[in-house]
Amino acid sequence: MAQKPQKSADMPDGLMHAGLNLIQQGLSIYDSALRLAVCNSRFREMFGLPEALTTPGASFAETLRFLAENGEYGAIDDIDRFVRERTEQARAFQPHYMERQRANGRMISVEGHPLSQGGWVTVYTDITATKRQEELLRSHSAQLSDQLLTHAEHLATTNRELEATVLALEETKRQLTDSESLARMTTEMMPAHIAHLDLQECYTYSNHRLPDVVPGRPMDIEGLSARTALGAEAYDAIRPYLNKAYRGEASVFEFTHTSGARRIRVSFTPDIDADGQVAGIYVLSMDVTEEAQARAALMQSHKRALAAQLTSGLAHDFANLLTIILGLQGRLEKLPGLPPEAREMIETTRAAARRGGILLDRLSGISGRRDIQPAPVELARLLRDVKALATPSLPDQLTLDCEIDEITRPVILDSGFLQDSLLNLILNARDALGEAGGKIYITVRGVGQRWLEFNVRDSGPGFSPEALSHALDPFFTTKRNDEGSGLGLPMVYDFAQASGGHVKIANHPEGGASVTLRLPLKYGRKSPSPRLVLLVEDTPEIRVSVREMLRELGHSVLEASSADEALNLARIPGIDVILTDITLDGTRTGLDLARDLSQEKNPAMIYIMTSLPPSNPLRRSASAEFPLIGKPFGLTDLANFLI
Repeated sequence: MAQKPQKSADMPDGLMHAGLNLIQQGLSIYDSALRLAVCNSRFREMFGLPEALTTPGASFAETLRFLAENGEYGAIDDIDRFVRERTEQARAFQPHYMERQRANGRMISVEGHPLSQGGWVTVYTDITATKRQEELLRSHSAQLSDQLLTHAEHLATTNRELEATVLALEETKRQLTDSESLARMTTEMMPAHIAHLDLQECYTYSNHRLPDVVPGRPMDIEGLSARTALGAEAYDAIRPYLNKAYRGEASVFEFTHTSGARRIRVSFTPDIDADGQVAGIYVLSMDVTEEAQARAALMQSHKRALAAQLTSGLAHDFANLLTIILGLQGRLEKLPGLPPEAREMIETTRAAARRGGILLDRLSGISGRRDIQPAPVELARLLRDVKALATPSLPDQLTLDCEIDEITRPVILDSGFLQDSLLNLILNARDALGEAGGKIYITVRGVGQRWLEFNVRDSGPGFSPEALSHALDPFFTTKRNDEGSGLGLPMVYDFAQASGGHVKIANHPEGGASVTLRLPLKYGRKSPSPRLVLLVEDTPEIRVSVREMLRELGHSVLEASSADEALNLARIPGIDVILTDITLDGTRTGLDLARDLSQEKNPAMIYIMTSLPPSNPLRRSASAEFPLIGKPFGLTDLANFLI
């Protein structure tokens, strides 16, 4: 079906055709498929065309053949060839003006113009009367020389050609204007800032998207210098690459805009003139904050995969060894007559084993996404561990003080996340104090019966106004030379949000920065009465260690080393708790044992322990179905777990 030319939505087809029929010239419009789109009655009358050839959709080739066969173009030896050549010329249509004499003796001018949407429009004008006046003037003006008459005729023809050329130029100008408007509209719709700088670093073009990339900057920047339009921070970041571009070197780079908490990618392409000289710079910049976060997450996932490969083979044995060490230290501590030096050595060994367990847990945690896992925690011990972990990273001239305000009962929280958060805050305070040193204070207190508040403050210069507004934004950092990732405080904020709490940053009235982390206050339950426990563990040393811990907690213990043995013992009346390792001797696991007991509706409470890393599929399946404690664990950890 032929494409019709565009027209106003308010103009009916009948009204448009009526207007075209009033024109004294013949008019036809053919589309890019060489099909008639529109013509007027004068076109049909001028060439005596049948109705079929003046109906929209009529073939240009068939119309041409009709005119040729009826002598419109004079004598033609090969009409098929004539039609074929003229049709090919029409496919590569060019604007033109010509005058020719028809077979009936009349003179016509033919003006053709291509259309921007494809196809062309042609206007046919009968100029017979004009030509006769020229001949009459020649025959009755003896006073005029033949040369003057020839010039007059040539001038008339030239004027008509010039008029057609002007129309063609106006159409070209309109198309160029439409093209420029379309190009500007397209660039303004793009989610990036596109611009051009001249040799004086002034903007000669901008698509008005600079505020979308650099928040707070003006939209209309044409005529402004780069420093004025971008601001000091962004300009200082791009200046080295800008200088390279003016030397003819293209570059693509990224920088962090701290005040806007954005990661921005910039591309500079030199504008080379015909002489090979730099005439300016084309600029493309975009906000890639989300992409940078995705890259960081992907890099973290690679680290997790590598850590999983490194730790999966060692985690099991290492956790078992630490569990044995913790158990033996507990038994040594109960021996009578130990000197104070021995007790101090026992406590030091126990602390080192706990730190090894924390290290193992963190390495294992890298291999998978960490979820909030609240459990009963003794705050005094947690702060001692935090201080032990942080102290080696602190200079000698810096002191770390910790204080707990009358909270002696275990509280429910994720100790791993909390330790990471406190360590982040301590290291931030250390960097703020610098080489001069000073003091870092950690205080823990209950706020009413609802909140548990951790406050970390230092004696340093405090937060700047900019930091107070943006410190919790991802990628915001006040550290120089990209030493900071800008993700420490956001991690603390995410932990607080995930736990149902919140974070507040401020400057302390006595000086220094202050970060307050508030978490919901939930106390752990008191230890239950003694129970009968079935302990299932295939490693004798670990079985002995865990058995002694259970007995120290006041429980009675039965032991098994395989799932089959445990299944028979579990049917003994009076067993309250079954604590089984996942990996056991034989073909069946501790998870198989737990599932069998659940299907039998065994009344005992079933708990699982394991030294497998959190990324292990078997451990994930077990933790989804039963309470699970990871090795290594100590007496307090086991007591809290069995509550």
